[in-house]
Formats: sequence, structure tokens, C-alpha cells
Amino acid sequence: MFHRFCSSLSRSSIIFPKSIKSPPLPFPRSLRRFPPSLSFSSFKMSDTDKPIPSPTKQETLRSLESHLGSPFTSSPIIPPPNQLIIVISGPSGVGKDAVINKLREAREHLHFVVTATSRPMRPGEVDGKDYFFVTRDDFLSMVENEELLEYALVYGEYKGIPKRQIRESMSKGEDIVLRVDIQGAQTLRKILGSSAVFVFLVAESEVAMVERLVDRKTERQEELLVRVATAREEVRHLKSFDYVVVNAKGRLDDAVRRVEAIIDAEKSRVHQRVVRI
Repeated sequence: MFHRFCSSLSRSSIIFPKSIKSPPLPFPRSLRRFPPSLSFSSFKMSDTDKPIPSPTKQETLRSLESHLGSPFTSSPIIPPPNQLIIVISGPSGVGKDAVINKLREAREHLHFVVTATSRPMRPGEVDGKDYFFVTRDDFLSMVENEELLEYALVYGEYKGIPKRQIRESMSKGEDIVLRVDIQGAQTLRKILGSSAVFVFLVAESEVAMVERLVDRKTERQEELLVRVATAREEVRHLKSFDYVVVNAKGRLDDAVRRVEAIIDAEKSRVHQRVVRI
């Protein structure tokens, strides 16, 4: 069978294709090789042809100035930021003093205004550091002479902010930090308007705020009741502030960092706040 199959193939008219020719060359055969007279060395730069030196940076700057028609200046593109007045407030029991003290350690070029008060000094307080403790008559004399930016009667005692401290510190390029109660913040808002930054401190919850007031043990039961009722009411003033910062128990550093972030953001404003005292 196989023999007959092979024989039939030999007698068939099958034509096998011829070998495929290679495609035509893209260039004439005469150019497939360099002529003997053309060698690689003929493309080399002669010794007399030197590269044109690139202009220096100073030459480039002078050329740009010439084309633009004015010289470049080394003055800052934007002026240094203005001094700020940062008003920190909040209800009793939110840790305003703790935030202020930690901020004092963490940031330079801040002046923390010492408030004048007619109330008696508490144990551990230092005159001139925590408050300027003055008599009621002396305080009223300061009011009469217009020496205070604002003042208020709080829990039966006077508190006020001396103008002189603010002016002297701002003349040194320092930012001002004011620690005031809600009533003082409302008064300052009327006086300073949007020229100052108002920061509202809150506890993480109402019960946490009340527990802090109880733990202070600075008031009798009747006084404590008044402070708690007042603190509840003061929380409602939050919306009249620019920023709110939660000072949670055990998270003091987080609260201070948030206040610092607020200061940094205010320093980066395109339209700076302008304070006039």
C-alpha cells in the first residue's frame, strides 16, 4: 500500500514552490559599502573647531532681565506675616490654663498677657505670672484711666487686660495670647472684630467638664453649682468663635498642637489680619 502511494506521488503534477527571493534592498547596491575615500575619521571634529561655551547663570540672568526690561530683586515675594492676637477662651473646667502653660513651653515669640484681677490669690498662684493681683480700688482706677483693653465683673470679682502689655510685646514682633472667659471673649470680639483669632476650648464631653470642676476643689457646693450651670450655658457660644479645639483628658499635647496649627494657618493667610490697639 505504501509503495503504491509513493508511486502515485511521483506521477502527480504537484509543483513545489520555488525558494522565496530576499526583498529588495532599500538602497542601491553601490551604496551598501562606504567608498574607500569616506571613513569614520572624516566625521570627527577637527582640532580647530572648539565647542561654543554655555552661558553662565549670571549671564543668563542678565540676559533675561534685559529681555524683560527690569532687574530681578532679592526682596521677599510676600512681606513677613503680621503679629496676631490669639484669644483663647472656653467654659470653666476645659483646661485653659493647662493648654496655655504647655503652649508657653512649646512655642517661641508668644507673649502671654497677664490679666489683672481683684480676686484674692489662690494657693500656688504667683503674682505677675498667673495674674496681677490688685485691690478693687486699684482696678477701678485702671478702668477710669482707660488702661484696660477690656474688663468684666466675673463671679463677683473684676478681671481685665492691660493695654500696655499688648502694645509693648507687639512692638517687639511677638504674637499675643489672651486667656479670657466667655464674657471677656464676647467683649473682645466687639472691640477687635475679625482682627483677632478666637479659639474656643471644650472638654470631650459634658461629664468630663464637670468632673474637672469637681476635682479642682476650689469652690463650695453652692459656688460649684453656679459654675456648672454657667459652663453649660457658655458652651452654646461656640459658634461665635473662629476655631474650636477639644482638650480631652490625657490628650493635652494634641490640643496644644492644634492651637499651634491654627497659628501657623493664620500666618499663611493671603489676607492678613491687622490689629490696632
